[in-house]
Amino acid sequence: MSTTTAFAQNIKLMRYDEDYSKLKDSARNFYNTLKFLPLSTNKKVYLSFGGELREEYGGKINEDWVKDQGFNYSFLQRYSIYADVNIGERLRVFAQVNSALENGSKYGPSPVDEDQLAVQNLFAEYKILKDSSNRLAVRVGRQEINYGSGRLISVREGTTVRQYFTGAKLMYATPRFSLDAFVLAADEVNFGIFDNHTNHQANLWGAYSNLNVQQAGNFDFYYLGIRRDNAEFEEGIAKEVRHTLATRYWKSGGGFIYNLEAAYQFGKFGNGNINAWTMAIEFGYTFEKTKFKPSINLRNDYISGDQKAGDGKLQTFNPLYPKGGYFGFNPLIGPSNLIDLHPYLMLTVTDQLSIQADVVFNWRYSVNDGIYRPSGNFNTAGSISNHRFIGTTYLLSADYKFSSKLSFSCGGQYFRPGDFIKDIVPLNDNSRFFNAQVSYKF
Repeated sequence: MSTTTAFAQNIKLMRYDEDYSKLKDSARNFYNTLKFLPLSTNKKVYLSFGGELREEYGGKINEDWVKDQGFNYSFLQRYSIYADVNIGERLRVFAQVNSALENGSKYGPSPVDEDQLAVQNLFAEYKILKDSSNRLAVRVGRQEINYGSGRLISVREGTTVRQYFTGAKLMYATPRFSLDAFVLAADEVNFGIFDNHTNHQANLWGAYSNLNVQQAGNFDFYYLGIRRDNAEFEEGIAKEVRHTLATRYWKSGGGFIYNLEAAYQFGKFGNGNINAWTMAIEFGYTFEKTKFKPSINLRNDYISGDQKAGDGKLQTFNPLYPKGGYFGFNPLIGPSNLIDLHPYLMLTVTDQLSIQADVVFNWRYSVNDGIYRPSGNFNTAGSISNHRFIGTTYLLSADYKFSSKLSFSCGGQYFRPGDFIKDIVPLNDNSRFFNAQVSYKF
């Protein structure tokens, strides 16, 4: 077996996690040279290149539940390229530029659809300790981050514009334990070319750890702090300094899977106190020896909302920097002031083709608070309605992998409004969405 065949690096969500050092002595074909280009005679200094091309078409009908709002579409494109310079075994510099484009929407691009050209990653990393049992490294600069299930800190892969921060991160890891500590700023993202601005004030800080216990599963423990000077909720607009303490217990893979996560938030909103929380429960089972390997799953989320608008206190949970598609690939409701029940079924039809069907029932947690967007930003006030039920989402999606680099996905979503939507949108109608996406990563 050749070195090239023996080594097959999977393309990862975070491209800086890929390691092509094992291609050092591989055959010098085009792809291996692209992934391991020696810059010194001893090959200890080398360069890796990679990137992505993604094209997506999405159509929406009555996207805001307004009757006869009509059809709207977007053609979305993402292009990215990175270079990873490794200087010996301890120092590296990683740089990535990204272009996200939107065409077609009659409302223009949203902030997560277009950023014509931006520096997505640009950091230096130094490995302080590097052996088989202990690794310690520091990373400084612009960088993407993604933790846990993506409910609170996500790179936001589903949208065309991925999320990034600027700052410093210290990373420690053993075979069964890891701990990251960081101080970061969420940069201001604009639509143009290299026009994003670094926020010189830290607005995200914290620590995230994972502990793997044999025969017992995985435990995550984390603390996150944020600051927003003009945070908006139904309670009002004010300075927000919020702290999150959370834990997660999970197991993925075949057979029985579970994901239990709970978080408590406290801090200040203006002159008032914050007292918010969330709890997520997910169970599933994959029948690995049954045809199509069906996986039956049930997710249930409880996310607190404000109990009384205008009293100076805030109980609305802030999802911080969440995964946009946590509640569906085009969610209309965000993870604040929400109770949802979400059964779904996954089928592995072939090694290349998988299909998933979902139903999501959505209620407001508090009838004195409104609904929020997938980003967590305030959407619509809820004080004009006493109804809890927001509506039901039906989803059907399919993914096909032509190879480890080329994939195709498509899906449809149907949202049927509940009594709350009928109260706030008198002339309402069902919302529909469909999309098709092709992605090539190298």
